[in-house]
Amino acid sequence: MNNQPKIAVIGGGSWATAIVKMLCENLESVGWYMRNEQAIAHIKKEGNNPNYISSAQFDQNRLALSNDINEVVANADYLIFAIPSAFFLTGIANLTVSLERKIIFSAIKGIVPETSLIVGEHLNQHMNIPIENIGVITGPCHAEEVAMERLSYLTIASENQEAARIIADSIACYYIKTKLSDDIYGTENSAVLKNIYAIAAGIAHGCGYGDNFHAVLMSNAIREIGRFINTVKPIDRDINDSAYLGDLLVTGYSTFSRNRWFGTMLGKGYSVKAAMAEMNMVAEGYYAVKSIHSLNENYGVSMPIAETVYNIIYKGKSAKKQIKKLTELMD
Repeated sequence: MNNQPKIAVIGGGSWATAIVKMLCENLESVGWYMRNEQAIAHIKKEGNNPNYISSAQFDQNRLALSNDINEVVANADYLIFAIPSAFFLTGIANLTVSLERKIIFSAIKGIVPETSLIVGEHLNQHMNIPIENIGVITGPCHAEEVAMERLSYLTIASENQEAARIIADSIACYYIKTKLSDDIYGTENSAVLKNIYAIAAGIAHGCGYGDNFHAVLMSNAIREIGRFINTVKPIDRDINDSAYLGDLLVTGYSTFSRNRWFGTMLGKGYSVKAAMAEMNMVAEGYYAVKSIHSLNENYGVSMPIAETVYNIIYKGKSAKKQIKKLTELMD
C-alpha cells in the first residue's frame, strides 16, 4: 500500500467519474477534486456521483474527496485533469500549489480556447510544466461503458514512458486494457479532432443520410486527422491505431457521443443555441472546431469536413446545403 502511486483526479464530470472508478480498482486511496459540495456529500454517503454516470459505484473508503483543489494537488504526485477544455482555466483558477514536481496527465479532449492550444501544449508553454512531465489519456472509450464495466481500451501517451506505465498499471483491470504511446501531440490532437467529425456525423444523420454515407464520412475524416497531425508533428505513426481511428469511430458512431448528439440536433434544424441548451453536458467539438479553424489558417491543411462543421456552427450556414456540398468533395 505504501508503495502505491499517489494519484488524484481533477474534475467532477463523466470522464473524471469514470477515471476515478478505474483507479479505485487498483489503488487504496484516490484523490478527487470537484467543486460541487453537494455531490461530494452524496458520494460519501451513497457511493456514486449523482450528476454523472450515477451507475458507477465506488468504495467510499478509497476516496479522498475535497472541494479544495490545493489540498488534493498537494497530496498527489500524479494528477489527471478531466475538466472540459472550455472551463479548464476557470477550473484551476484557485490553484496555488506548485506543479513543479507533479506528473500531469490530461484526459481532456479539447483545446484551451483562451490560448488555442491542446492541453499538453498549454501546460508546457503557459504553466512551465516540462514536456517529460506531461501525458495524455485517450480512447477509444466512453465513460458510460466504463460504468457498465464493458471491455474498453485506453492509450496512455507520454515521452516519459515510466510515468505512462504507472498510470496504465493504475487504471488497468479486467474491463480496461491499456497501451502505451510516446505520441503525445498526435494522440491529443486526434482526440480533439474526432469530436469535430462526430458532430459532422451527427449533422449528416440529422439531415437524413444513412450508414453508407456515414462510412465514407468516417473514411475521409481519418484522412483529415492524419493530414493535420502529420503536419503539426510529423513523426512515424500508424493513423489506423486505436488511439486515432478507433477513437474516431467510437465517437462518430456511438449513441453515447454527446458530440454526435449535438450534431444530430443541428442536422434536424435546431439552432446552435437551442442545441446547446438541450444538452446537460459539454460538446467539446463545438469549441474545438473554432480553434482548429484558426490554427489551420497557418497550416493550410485540406480539411473540408472540419470546415463544413465550422461553417454550420460559426457562420450560420444551412446544415443541409453544407452537407450536400461536402458530398461532392469526398470519395
